[in-house]
Amino acid sequence: MKKISHWIDGKVVAGISGRTGVIWQPATGEQQAEVDLASAAEMDAAIAVAKAAFPAWRATNLSRRAEVMFHMRELVDANRKEIASLVSAEHGKVLSDALGELARGLENIEFACGVPNLMKGGFSEQASTGVDVYSIKQPLGVVAGITPFNFPAMVPMWMFANALACGNTFILKPSEKDPSASMFIAELLKQAGLPDGVFNVVNGDKEAVDAILAHPDIQAVSFVGSTPIAKYIYETGTRNGKRVQALGGAKNHMLVLPDADLDMAADAVVSAAYGSAGERCMAISVVLAVDSVADALITKITDRIPAIQVGPATEEGNEMGPLITGEHRDKVAAYVAGAEAEGATLVVDGRIDAPTGGGFFLKPSLIDNAKPGMKVYDDEIFGPVLTVTRVESYDEGLQLINDNQYGNGTAIFTRDGGVARQFQFDVQVGMVGINVPIPVPVSYYSFGGWKASLFGDQHMYGPEGINFFTRSKVVTSRWPDPRTSSVDLGFPTNR
Repeated sequence: MKKISHWIDGKVVAGISGRTGVIWQPATGEQQAEVDLASAAEMDAAIAVAKAAFPAWRATNLSRRAEVMFHMRELVDANRKEIASLVSAEHGKVLSDALGELARGLENIEFACGVPNLMKGGFSEQASTGVDVYSIKQPLGVVAGITPFNFPAMVPMWMFANALACGNTFILKPSEKDPSASMFIAELLKQAGLPDGVFNVVNGDKEAVDAILAHPDIQAVSFVGSTPIAKYIYETGTRNGKRVQALGGAKNHMLVLPDADLDMAADAVVSAAYGSAGERCMAISVVLAVDSVADALITKITDRIPAIQVGPATEEGNEMGPLITGEHRDKVAAYVAGAEAEGATLVVDGRIDAPTGGGFFLKPSLIDNAKPGMKVYDDEIFGPVLTVTRVESYDEGLQLINDNQYGNGTAIFTRDGGVARQFQFDVQVGMVGINVPIPVPVSYYSFGGWKASLFGDQHMYGPEGINFFTRSKVVTSRWPDPRTSSVDLGFPTNR
């Protein structure tokens, strides 16, 4: 049985808590490995290592930090297939999906390569007579990332690339369901020239998370996961004096107007709803179809679903793999089973003819006539389930989006530029797509939603990621000049 431990101070360190977790093979339903689950004492020891490594790394010049990021970029690129294979084996997503995840994660390492420019401050000469004022950005210290199972390579790259480039040391607590990618990334960072102790991986569950949130030497925590846990992370971390960005769940709506290209819209929503088996916070899970085109759009979506190849990632041609665990598969299936009792219409039942063999498979499901108040509409299902809500107009669709508790991503499909511009102006959501179903920003913008999809003030990666992992210091300086020096008990002014 494969055993996954921790990465601390530049090497693999076996766990000593005596507790382990199961890593499943989602395509077969069999256990493929076990992972050590750290105790609070083990987490404290890793944090001590990161704290000891901070002074030297913080003093390392910007060019050298950028050089490490450049090396890391090349190593990740050269090892794409191996990292993607680790992701695919433990998560279940097909290899093409895992490679896509790597490509988007790599963008964030590329962005961090520009840290010499990103860390620039400002300077005002002669702010007062003989006085200059300037601002500088400095790292925080030891920071932590707590990452989800659905993107075990990309989301850590959202966090550690900027954090390390800015001069912080880092503790990564990946999902205990699929930690191998994080361990491999740690090895690559060492090969890239990162000093020992600067990046550490501590596997664990809630005990490890709580140790991060309570430890006085952790200065900031970055999190991606469900809304209830994001709220807990934010409230607990900030109560303990930490800077926290906690990204939560989503219920992303796509509004389809009568003038939209319906074939394009159908292609987009099938891709956005069922890719990665729906296990992504940017998945489209609700289509708001204006009544006049609803029937035609549902027909086009229904026609496309049978062509989706569902099966193990190891079999060529499959486009959608299993869900991460049997427990999660059963939870998603329960939403499908209860849809009609809530008053919705089950158009395509993904429980029928799902691949057998013990894996955690569901096929795509399509549910019509979903409405607020139904579980299939209100809850983040996080699986291959798409619901359709019929609306009479653009205004009704917009209102439903704005009334929803989540505000992560949304999209509108239309040919009318004026309506699209009004939509991006009015919609209360953090990331908006215009004829783009999954509007994940490129790495030089920042990722994050509104409302219950984000707890904290800073979005993730990009410019806001740099701000999150640094703090500003303002220096006011005057050099001695015997001609102007005198005692003055008055209040300082800029005269």
